[in-house]
Amino acid sequence: MSLPTDERSKPEIAGKDAGGSAASDRAKLEEVAWTRWAENSEPKHISFPAHGSSVVTCLLISHGRIISASDDHSIRVYSLSTGEQLLQLQGHEGGVWALAASRDTLVSGSTDRTVRVWDLKTGKCTHIFGGHTSTIRCLEIVKPEWVDVEDANGAVRKEKWPKRALIVSGSRDHSLRVWTLPRPHEPEYRSYNPDGGEESPEACNTDENPYHRVHLEGHEHAIRALAARGRTLVSGSYDSTVRIWDIITGGEPKWVLKGHTQKGTLLPTPYFSQLIHNFTVIVYSVVLDLGRNQACSGSMDGTVRVWDLRTGDCRHTLTGHTSLVGLLGLSPSHLVSAAADSTLRIWDPDSGELQCTLAAHTGAITCFQHDEFKVLSGSNGNLKMWNIRDGTVVRDLLTGTKDVWQVVFEGRWCVAASDRQHTTVLDIWDFGVDSEDFLKDMPSDEEASKDLDEEGDEGAHKIKKVIEAQVDHR
Repeated sequence: MSLPTDERSKPEIAGKDAGGSAASDRAKLEEVAWTRWAENSEPKHISFPAHGSSVVTCLLISHGRIISASDDHSIRVYSLSTGEQLLQLQGHEGGVWALAASRDTLVSGSTDRTVRVWDLKTGKCTHIFGGHTSTIRCLEIVKPEWVDVEDANGAVRKEKWPKRALIVSGSRDHSLRVWTLPRPHEPEYRSYNPDGGEESPEACNTDENPYHRVHLEGHEHAIRALAARGRTLVSGSYDSTVRIWDIITGGEPKWVLKGHTQKGTLLPTPYFSQLIHNFTVIVYSVVLDLGRNQACSGSMDGTVRVWDLRTGDCRHTLTGHTSLVGLLGLSPSHLVSAAADSTLRIWDPDSGELQCTLAAHTGAITCFQHDEFKVLSGSNGNLKMWNIRDGTVVRDLLTGTKDVWQVVFEGRWCVAASDRQHTTVLDIWDFGVDSEDFLKDMPSDEEASKDLDEEGDEGAHKIKKVIEAQVDHR
């Protein structure tokens, strides 16, 4: 399908949280990428088996690597350009359910209750953080960035937070933890020895871990989703609430946001509707929109709620989905929700107005990613590419599969993980041409997110003490 290239197909990039010229450059390159994606009807495509027949729980593209995690306890690293397996990271004693990467550092969370840090150059596990007492379901790396900070008098100024990169992890133990992201030259640390001894991850004393910063407690049930930027963290839970935290000071949440409620019409019979009414409503997904001072949450009640970070009020309740909203995504101009009702909906993040509905799948949406121009979405049976502006299907990238578990894209590349006749398969599509690579000039956020002077940073001080102690023992 050939798409129009007039101005109507080129969305204006909202500047509210664009991050200046770097975001503008990225938007221009995204537009170049969109032209290639839309016009290249036969992209290069390779496909190969991965993880046996196990489910792929996480999928990343990072610095020319594909990183996949599975419920088979392993993490695998592949070349983005060739599909060659570069590393297999072994060590977790349970399924891996959360991943985040920064350059040559990978962070993972597992049902074995540990957060682990890996060197992607060597494949070595350099750190094991214990403390959680149940499955780690979600985590993020939070990099330093300039954010607006309001003082007690209402004056707003720019500050860079956090002072150095952090890890935030959320667990089924009802809590969240904040850790300092180790640098390559800093001491390795293992909260316990997984190869021997009686100590277990939950028995670890986090006070002895120089990388542990804050333990956030207050949720009454498992953490299902989190999003963090600057010093702000939003979490969604099985307790039906959304909570807003300060990851630097810790303590009590700034806001406990209540409003998601069960709709009896979600289940087909009066018996089950009455039964489910007595259960809490799970908040499945959250996104954080610092530029607009808001957070968004998707829930089992079929709604998306937009919350004001300043007041804790609900700005908008977005309705239309008829089943649980399991996935949310945010770009400068679009909020996208995906639900078990087989549709995706595109919303205006400012007004909450519905822009279009993507309705061509026949099963629950299992994964998606979007930018200012396109949406890639997976369901049982197929992987589709959509024009985000008008909601039309550009093409099907996969058909006839049993399940599409994950999809990610960056620049010219798209990667998906799916089940083909009980075999797990990774597919790579390259929408570029040999003579160009429109990913190479993509602006990097590494420079903008460099750590600041850490004088007075308590977490950094703890790590320095460990380094000094090691020097004294030499």
